[in-house]
Amino acid sequence: MYAIVLGAAAGGGFPQWNSNAPGCNRARSGDPAAPARTQASLAVSGNGKDWYLLNASPDLREQLNATPELHPKTGLRSTPIRGVILTGGDVDAIAGLLTLREREPFTIHATARILGILDANPVFEVLARDCVERRPLTLGTPVELAGGLTLELFAVPGKVPLYMEQGSGMQPLVADETTVAAMLTDGTRRLFYIPGCAAMTDDLLARIEGADVLLFDGTLWADDEMVRAGVGAKTGQRMGHMSMSGPQGAIATLAGATIGQRCFIHINNTNPVLLADSPERAQAEQAGWTICHDGMRITL
Repeated sequence: MYAIVLGAAAGGGFPQWNSNAPGCNRARSGDPAAPARTQASLAVSGNGKDWYLLNASPDLREQLNATPELHPKTGLRSTPIRGVILTGGDVDAIAGLLTLREREPFTIHATARILGILDANPVFEVLARDCVERRPLTLGTPVELAGGLTLELFAVPGKVPLYMEQGSGMQPLVADETTVAAMLTDGTRRLFYIPGCAAMTDDLLARIEGADVLLFDGTLWADDEMVRAGVGAKTGQRMGHMSMSGPQGAIATLAGATIGQRCFIHINNTNPVLLADSPERAQAEQAGWTICHDGMRITL
């Protein structure tokens, strides 16, 4: 199995276009300790020829051009991309679908809830239904993909996309078709892609146990990070993301799990682990975590 990190940052990317924060300015200046990152997406393949995208970020065109494995290989127009797998309906997961509107056949795999979001917005009809299939998936039911991979979606704690929130207060956390994780296997090895997760549960721990690769929600280092940075009033919990640090964070709650390679992805521009010389990066790496970067390749 092959995996390529197309983008490692959370919504807005790194540097974020309107951020004048020190980290974003370091990335903007080309600081090698603060390399730029586009918005989160992953490409996976079981044979190196047939590829699937995990979410379609707003930066997708840039990501495809930067990835030779995803370039056209035959004829005047073609693509090795067989499908797009959606783990949620947030803008940074679905906006890139509009980049793929040139009548190239592929399949969108998602829950009925997420496909309903696409159906409700007529702009996504530019993905002509006579060549772009929308395939609803049932949680917990394995589906065979091209190239020898099997996909299974399952629910993780999360909330509705920002544009669907009701009111400004804390949104209900749910574990249903709204926020899901993807498990891909070639029959021997298992890769988990979980870019958004609001809390660790016993069920999720049990599913992850023994994973060969885990790409997990790395949005924030600390729950009140954006508040302390002066760039927002929302905590990580309010946004539907558990933090890396702290007793209820990913590093602590996954410390006892048996995982081959554990990686943080979907990293917000305020997160100090984006800086290679930060103490937070050192702490995460000492705990056995890899901080994803654009173009990172994993072979199983």
